[in-house]
Order: sequence, then C-alpha cells, then structure tokens
Amino acid sequence: MRFINKSIILFLLLAFAKNSSAQEGNIRTHVDTVGFAQYNWQMDSVVARINKMFGTKINPNRNLNVSQESIFKTVISPHDDYAYAGYMYMLALSKIKAKTIIIIGVAHKAKSKITNKPIIENKIIFENFNYWKEPYGKIKVSDLRQQIMAGLPQNYYVVSDSLHKLEHSIEAEVPFLQYFNKNIEIIPIQVPYMPYDTANVIAKSLAKSIYNAMNTFKLQWGKDIAIVISSDAVHYGDEDWGGKNCDVFGVDTAGYRKAIEHEHEIINECLTGKIDLLKIKKFTEYTVSKENYVDYKWTWCGRYSIPMGLLTSFYLCKLLNTEMPSGKLLDYSTSIDHTQITVKDIGMGVTAPAKLRHWVGYVAVGYY
Repeated sequence: MRFINKSIILFLLLAFAKNSSAQEGNIRTHVDTVGFAQYNWQMDSVVARINKMFGTKINPNRNLNVSQESIFKTVISPHDDYAYAGYMYMLALSKIKAKTIIIIGVAHKAKSKITNKPIIENKIIFENFNYWKEPYGKIKVSDLRQQIMAGLPQNYYVVSDSLHKLEHSIEAEVPFLQYFNKNIEIIPIQVPYMPYDTANVIAKSLAKSIYNAMNTFKLQWGKDIAIVISSDAVHYGDEDWGGKNCDVFGVDTAGYRKAIEHEHEIINECLTGKIDLLKIKKFTEYTVSKENYVDYKWTWCGRYSIPMGLLTSFYLCKLLNTEMPSGKLLDYSTSIDHTQITVKDIGMGVTAPAKLRHWVGYVAVGYY
C-alpha cells in the first residue's frame, strides 16, 4: 500500500467520503452533555450569563495592543466545564473569523484503564464523520480533511471514530465557535502520547499538507483557515484525581499562590511572544517527564496538543513566508478564582469539584 501513488490515495479517500456522505447516521454526537451545551437555548443562555457576569473581561481586545480588525490565526483555549471556564472560551474564540477550523485536541482516552499503558501513541488521530451534532445544527467536517490526510505519510496518523466519540476536548470548543459563526467547518485532530522529536516531525509534515491544501483552494491563514489548540492548564490538588496526587506546592492558600506563579512562568516563557522552536520545546520540558514522555512533570493535559499546534503553526508560517505569529496572553484563571456561571437551571452542571484540593487552571492565548 505504501507504494501507491498519493494521487490515487486522494482519489480513493474522496470517493469514500462522497459515498459516506449519503449515510444519515454518520454524525458525531455529544459525549459530555453536562459540562457543555448541546442545545441552542442552552448556548444562548450561557453566553448571555457570561456577558452579564464578566462584562469587559470578555472584550476580545483585553490585554491586546491590536486593532479591532485583527484576527487570530492560532489560539489556545481551555476545554473544561462552561460553568468554570466559559468566559475564557469567549476570550479565545471570539476572534476566530475563519470558516475552516483545524481543532487540535487532547486524546484523554489514549491510555488503557486496565494496563495503564498507551493504546495509541506517536500518531495523530483523525476521524471519518461527515458532520458533528452541535447546538445550532450539525457542522460539516471540511473536505480539506481528506486532502490533508492524503498529504501525510501513512505512519503519521490513524483514523478512529471510536476514539473521537469518547473525547471531550474538541467538542468543548465547537459550540462557542459555532455561536460566533454558524457556517464554520471543522477538521478535528487528536494528539496522544508522543515525545517532542516525534511531534516535531509530524507537525512539519502536517504543516506542509495544510499549506498545499491552502494553495489549492487559495486560502489565507486567519481569514479562511485557523488553528484552535484545546488544552486546560494545570490539574492541581490531592483529591478526586483518580488516585493520583497532583499536589506539588501544598493544598493551602500558600501552595495555591506558588502553583499560580509557576503557571505564569510557563506561560510567559513558552506561550507568549513570537512562536519559537526553543519555546515550544521548553514547554515540553516543563510539562513532560524527562525519563518517560508518557508521564507528567507538570499536569497540563495539553502537553502534547500545544506543541503539535504551535509546531504546525511555526512550520506553516515558514512555508507561507510570512511574519511569525505573536502570542498574547488574553487571560489566565482557575476553577476557584471566580464565581461559577449558573447552569443548573438550564440542564447543565459540572463534572468535577472546585476547591483548594482539586482545581484546574485555564489559559487563553491568541496568536496573530
């Protein structure tokens, strides 16, 4: 199979996609109907309550010395419950103006609960759905997905609907993206366990494939196509983490302050300013164990999705021969530093506690 001409592979993939589009059941449905909105009236209520509670905090230009016309090419956005992180989604995603959005998410289910070992690693994960079911109607998965896949070496990716059916990190982003643009199309990609060097190689190839697709259809980065990286920041505390202890500095208020200081150190040194290979690698060194790349050093669930998204953005920029995007911190928050958005009355809720002994950090960074 590896010796078949790539144009033939592309033809077969497109033919399969066309045939599949006739199947009414080929729609990816919601996995989390508690933390995220599944109906338009829920989403309308969530956004209205965010606007009421946070006011100018959700101004997309907060902390940005850019004009109203500026749009993000790449963003980092959280994927926790809307009750906790709702306004952070607004900050990150309201300045995405592209129709086609590549969403690079976490593969939380890439490790077996039985063996505690990866069931998939060192490959990015695509899916084969035609549509995703969302609050304002189904969203089309872009036809560019097939061209991008066809441009990658076959040993760089797998296609798994079953893994995408179980994963919440990508579906978290879509209702907000759809709220701001009802005509979006998406390309979902999960990133499981992989060392930095592997991510670097795959990202370089992914960027080249995206670049070729953009050239074919005369697309502009930011205007027509954008990258959304899904990642919560630190998962901290010594309770309700599935038997794991995510406590480094202590679980009192002093420990909380030290953890927040460490969070901002990571953000300032790795995620803001112009995208840079040394910064991306440093992020991996902050978050991934040196001894075993499967293990955390500091518990950001996006320890693989962030490097993949930023490396892809870096190499795409090089291919486009444009100025490297610069990242601005839009805001940082945690699940315990502000009042939750009330969602119980609209049939939603929270999927985990929020307290000093169990909290999550959220970061929103926009690259323009």
